[in-house]
Amino acid sequence: MLEHGGRLRKAALHYGIAEADWLDLSSGLAPWPWAIPPIPARAWARLPETEDGLEQAARQYYGATQVLPVAGSQMAIQLLPRLRRAGKVGVLSPCYAEHAEAWRRNGYIVREVLEQEVELFIDNLDVLVVVNPNNPTGLSLTPERLLDWHARLAQRGGWLVVDEAFMDNTPHLSLASFAHQVGLIVLRSFGKFFGLAGVRLGFVLAERRLLNLLAEQVGPWAVAGPTRVLGQACLLDSEGHRRQRQRSEEASERLVELLERHGFKPQGGCALFQWLSTERAEHLYEFMARQGILLRLFSHNSSLRFGLPADETDWLRLERAFVAYAKETSCPR
Repeated sequence: MLEHGGRLRKAALHYGIAEADWLDLSSGLAPWPWAIPPIPARAWARLPETEDGLEQAARQYYGATQVLPVAGSQMAIQLLPRLRRAGKVGVLSPCYAEHAEAWRRNGYIVREVLEQEVELFIDNLDVLVVVNPNNPTGLSLTPERLLDWHARLAQRGGWLVVDEAFMDNTPHLSLASFAHQVGLIVLRSFGKFFGLAGVRLGFVLAERRLLNLLAEQVGPWAVAGPTRVLGQACLLDSEGHRRQRQRSEEASERLVELLERHGFKPQGGCALFQWLSTERAEHLYEFMARQGILLRLFSHNSSLRFGLPADETDWLRLERAFVAYAKETSCPR
């Protein structure tokens, strides 16, 4: 399996620090999980049914015509390649590594391309995969640009797959309202914005025929009954959405200021994380881990992703760790 953030137990064992003593900034999740609503007994006792209110709430929240709930958008990432025959797939990189891996495992020719290279290759691709905003760089592409790419792919029967896992803070940039168009597939993650990754819920937005084909691959009862109740309540909580957007945006700006104050200017980010590319990435990662602060290290391009601290105690701990790092690196060896 590929390496991901959130491997707290592994870090606890490796560094000899109890799980409860860590500040985990590795996952890019909102650090303020939604309150869990009352779950009626029937949600636990009966098999889950569709159109119980979850799909309607998701259509309203995302502004989409059709949605398919899945057990996390990771499920859709792994299943989408089964719906096409072998071909050429471009993945706008660097990005969430599971995208390229899923297409490769299913026999496709995969080319990882940079943003400026898409125009060179798009007319020879069958599928283009884009994470927007990108994870981990935070790059955001405009709807106009993405829709142009979609049009060029769709006229040849191709697909544009847009992973909008970190889009909740910027819904005006989403392609959700266009996802009824043939050849456009939008993936939405529930757990990141709502701070509830453990419930394993996501949505696929696309035209009806494709969703029907994907539903056959997903199989029945993919999303548990209690998850459906919880998801519906969260998606309908418009006042909660406003609060979550405001505090995550404020925390992200504060994180930029903290990093810059200690000599590390982020190269990208979004409302839920900041991305730092530095030749000292591995050294900084190791130092922070020894302090019980877990970051997400990308060794292949020497970069780090910082999630958001949850409260003043966490902010102070991160601040002190950077002060200690500065002292260590300034001491003669």
